[in-house]
Amino acid sequence: MGRLVCVSNRISLPRKSAAPGGLAVGILSALKRTGGLWFGWGGETVDHEPGEPDLHIREGVTYATIELRASEFDNYYNGYSNDVLWPLFHYFLKGMHYSVEQRDAYESVNRTFAQKLVPLLTPDDRIWVHDYHLIPLGRRLRELGVRQPLGFFLHIPFPNIEMLRVLPCYAELLRDLTSYDVVGFQTENDLQAFHSGIEHLFGAEALKPDGRIRIGDHVLRADVFPIGVDVASVQREAAEAISTEVVRRMVDSLMGRSLMIGVDRLDYSKGLVERFVAYESFLETYPENIGRITYLQIAPLSRTDVRAYAEIRQSLEQAAGRTNGRFADTDWTPIRYLNRNFPHATLMGFLRAAKVGLITPLRDGMNLVAKEFVVSQDPQDPGVLILSTLAGAARELTGALLVNPYDTRAVSHAMRAALEMPLPERRERYNAMMQVLKRNDINAWTRRFTEALEHVQGGSSRVRVLGTTA
Repeated sequence: MGRLVCVSNRISLPRKSAAPGGLAVGILSALKRTGGLWFGWGGETVDHEPGEPDLHIREGVTYATIELRASEFDNYYNGYSNDVLWPLFHYFLKGMHYSVEQRDAYESVNRTFAQKLVPLLTPDDRIWVHDYHLIPLGRRLRELGVRQPLGFFLHIPFPNIEMLRVLPCYAELLRDLTSYDVVGFQTENDLQAFHSGIEHLFGAEALKPDGRIRIGDHVLRADVFPIGVDVASVQREAAEAISTEVVRRMVDSLMGRSLMIGVDRLDYSKGLVERFVAYESFLETYPENIGRITYLQIAPLSRTDVRAYAEIRQSLEQAAGRTNGRFADTDWTPIRYLNRNFPHATLMGFLRAAKVGLITPLRDGMNLVAKEFVVSQDPQDPGVLILSTLAGAARELTGALLVNPYDTRAVSHAMRAALEMPLPERRERYNAMMQVLKRNDINAWTRRFTEALEHVQGGSSRVRVLGTTA
């Protein structure tokens, strides 16, 4: 079995003082098994031609970080990646602003990635590319003569062809994805959306009965690989964090009130404005809860250079101010809205202390916070998860209270049901979800995808992983 090479838009060297996030845990566990390379942008922009990658070896894993041109970075990252692909893939056409200059920068940065990566490759490598920032990388590597197995995993949703066709260069994007040997998605819906694009561009005959896709002489495998969390680590962090000073102070400040919590990056896809409106409706419709529940929303700032994010921040501040102005008392604030981040362990402690987890994105590829909320709970007295049906996690977490995030009345009803749910039902829902989360944890995700890449080399039949989600 050859070395695994993972490529992502951004990487950072592990630090003793900081625990890696869920995705990093999964990638690192896969890289450490055979010795591997993690390649990506290190966070530095330069005004000249980027130099050679900086190499660092930690615990058998080689980290290779590159610089990017300052003149291209904004158009590549804030522009094409996050002002074109992100809104389009999340079905938010209003937020999409296409320009040829941005697309050119996107192509150029992907060319730089390929040029800097190729000299580091060995003949028996297996290459795993991550997310929408790097869709053209497979084609760029093939153009430079790379023949090793290439895999790509999309962490966000994939749009149906009728949505994708809005993109002027949608055909090129689909062709870029067919440069890979394995293409992975979060859910069956995303896979079917990809199939709709393949059929539109290449004809129904490209989709084979065994699930493979044939484009000319090239055969690729597209499948569902739902990403998970590190169950044991999250359980341990949550149990330990609940007794730390910062979590104890937060719990003490509730003064016996129930806690409802949301943890989301500040992004219009997360449905935060709709969530705040639903909470206001909940207090209005069920006034017996006034003064008895506190809603804590943690929303770290995200992509502050993109115009849409400044607008949503203003809308949230207005919505929180309106609700607090209507319902607050001298010793109670209905919404605590924080634009800051906390260490992962502290967040797990907050989640464990909550009676209700409120995760209602308008569209999400998966949503790992929903999974972390369930895993962090006390098995003897678990809280209740309210989850959007438009999050990929809803396919697995059927024990949650599933809601349409646009339905204000349904979300407010779910808040009441969650707060009043009896302990036996909470335990039953929790145990059912934990069975799925243990089966589909972060290590299972990396193992299934890397096994699919190995089968490319061995010519084995297609690995079917969809049935693992239930």
